[in-house]
Amino acid sequence: MKEILIQSLKEIKETPKTMIFTYIIIYFLWGLGMNQFGAEMEIARFSYWWQVITCYILYMVPISILLKKYNFFNQYAYGLVAMGILEFLGYWLQTSYVYPNNLLDQLFNPQNFSLGMALFFALYFPAGNWLVNKVHSLIFKN
Repeated sequence: MKEILIQSLKEIKETPKTMIFTYIIIYFLWGLGMNQFGAEMEIARFSYWWQVITCYILYMVPISILLKKYNFFNQYAYGLVAMGILEFLGYWLQTSYVYPNNLLDQLFNPQNFSLGMALFFALYFPAGNWLVNKVHSLIFKN
């Protein structure tokens, strides 16, 4: 376990600073947008705006960096585990607010809400890695 952690930290440290900066900007804006969308549509939102930083930057960026070497399916599968944990903790600790009788509850029923959110947000890892790679290569041409 210690070797896995050391290797993961090494991989993050070896990521170019410009790439990490690109991840931070894109994920921060993406997080703010999704939080606003969830609130406007009365689906779900963070209890506090700064949770965008803890979830999207401090949690999702490092995971994205570690998953970027994998194919789409593996990024999604590992991302599903990561997002399942995050969604579970967010609703259990009540740091995320779910609007009662929201659109997703009506469509899939309340018992499937967290699962649906995890299945959706797991797409962030392959989609985010693709987007960051595209933006980074456009701005910082080799």
